[in-house]
Amino acid sequence: MSSFEEAETEETVTCLHLTFYHPGQGEKMMFRCLDFCRRQQLRADDTAKFGRDSSLCRYSLVDTRVSRIQFSLQFYRKLHSSEYTFEIKNLSKKTKLTVNQTELGYLNKIDLPWKCIICFGDYQILAEIQEGEAMDYFETHLHLAEAPILQERCLPSLQPIPENGISPSFLLDQGKSPTEIDENELC
Repeated sequence: MSSFEEAETEETVTCLHLTFYHPGQGEKMMFRCLDFCRRQQLRADDTAKFGRDSSLCRYSLVDTRVSRIQFSLQFYRKLHSSEYTFEIKNLSKKTKLTVNQTELGYLNKIDLPWKCIICFGDYQILAEIQEGEAMDYFETHLHLAEAPILQERCLPSLQPIPENGISPSFLLDQGKSPTEIDENELC
């Protein structure tokens, strides 16, 4: 047998991709302590903490409006399942945290959906879980967004309506049947 045939099967690692955005990120550089260049491996029993205090948080945000510990992410395996996931817990007494419009107060926690948007203050974080089989560790991969993750979408046009009362866009829409679009798609 060749060494290739005898080699252990490589297991995939669960990776949590986090894409950060803040409207003042250009001037204030609140993400300067985050490593956007590479994946970081954490032990399965580690809690990934995010906040202002770099001595307590693995992921430090340089902003006085962020709590010392803002929130945490804990990796775990679901009961009676082989599926691994994360729970998110709000650790800020002052700021509410929202996960896909679910508001979390201090010490509230929920399972992190496989794809969701986490918000607190002016911060927006897109979280996406890439599934894996490894049970001893997981990885995080941080990204920086150039534009807001959440945007006001599908707002009606503020074009003036002509005196005849018929909007030009109304004429264009005639003959089209209604279509359903995903709330995450741009109009």
